[in-house]
Amino acid sequence: MNRIDLEGQVAVVTGGAQGIGFAIAKRLIDSGARVSLWDLNADLLEEATKALGPSASSKRVDITDLPALERVHAEVEREAGPVSILVNSAGIAGGNAPLEDYDPDEWRRVVEINLNGTFYVNKVVIPSMKARNYGRIVNISSVAGKEGNPNLSAYSAAKAGVIGLTKSLGKELAKHDIAVNAITPATANTRILDTLTKEFIKYMLVRIPRGRFLEVDEAAAMVAWLVSKENSFTTASVFDLSGGRTTY
Repeated sequence: MNRIDLEGQVAVVTGGAQGIGFAIAKRLIDSGARVSLWDLNADLLEEATKALGPSASSKRVDITDLPALERVHAEVEREAGPVSILVNSAGIAGGNAPLEDYDPDEWRRVVEINLNGTFYVNKVVIPSMKARNYGRIVNISSVAGKEGNPNLSAYSAAKAGVIGLTKSLGKELAKHDIAVNAITPATANTRILDTLTKEFIKYMLVRIPRGRFLEVDEAAAMVAWLVSKENSFTTASVFDLSGGRTTY
């Protein structure tokens, strides 16, 4: 493993208690950063923080609760130092149904968490990064945000929104040495598979030329470079992690 230099950096990883978020947190710690995990699941947060060791801390927070996000961000900056890295990994797949059958309440829940939650967290963290004229942000979108997945209209729309948000925000912050980029993973070997039908999992797998799902450590490796000082020019961009499924 190449060790990206993140010494002295303080990172926030939302959805960091499991899956891709946990793998990213581990890779950032291995590279020298201190990481605050933000997640809603208290039990998983406790387990993850213990597993990651003394360089990890945690905050139980709902990413759709803007006042709570403002509070925990202030706590992290007071306890650990200025947040210079943000990875937005929290998200849900939501219901699996044709659009005409999709529950409007479920639609709103998926969009509120995946898209609005990403907006809220960025909104909270950006001012202090701008004040210090430095920051690195990665918003985790999905291959579904590029080309859509049938029966996952809310998820696909929300993740497409994350791509648009990233491109806009990256341009806004370019002159402040704040890089804002997105990654678009294909389906990964995480607990999100437990929420999908066998037929849909097969549909996803056969469309990946690599012939397998993404490993979470592969996503973490890409993110580690994107949040480093070495990424000094690229911003407002989308990095593919689809195993060849989407090449644009």
